[in-house]
Amino acid sequence: MHLPVPPATVFSALDSDAGRAAFWAESAIASDGHIEFRFINGYVHRSRVLERRCPEIFALEYLGGTARFELRSDGVDGTDLLLTHEGVEPGDWIETRAGWLNVLFPLKAWLAHGVDLRNHDPGRSWDHGYADQ
Repeated sequence: MHLPVPPATVFSALDSDAGRAAFWAESAIASDGHIEFRFINGYVHRSRVLERRCPEIFALEYLGGTARFELRSDGVDGTDLLLTHEGVEPGDWIETRAGWLNVLFPLKAWLAHGVDLRNHDPGRSWDHGYADQ
């Protein structure tokens, strides 16, 4: 995905509690090398941070595998982001891929336009078949 902001700005969104709460989860608080994600449907997931190398790499254990965000400058004040998620079971891959779109598009909307795309409605969550959180 291409983002029209520098890699350090993208890294800050991924690496800060306020940044993650702006696009990823209702809250995502870091402490002792872990992040506790709290989602609108009440689901809580604790992830271990595996690598933090500003402004290039942010990696964590996430939902059964390793999620790795690689950030590269596009040469003109933007970022090319490559997300990989290793360790996902084959039967879970379609839902996992769709779930990442629910993270990446809100990330882009937040960073490029300051807009939160999520609906914040527990009755219209992923569990109820909605694509937004």
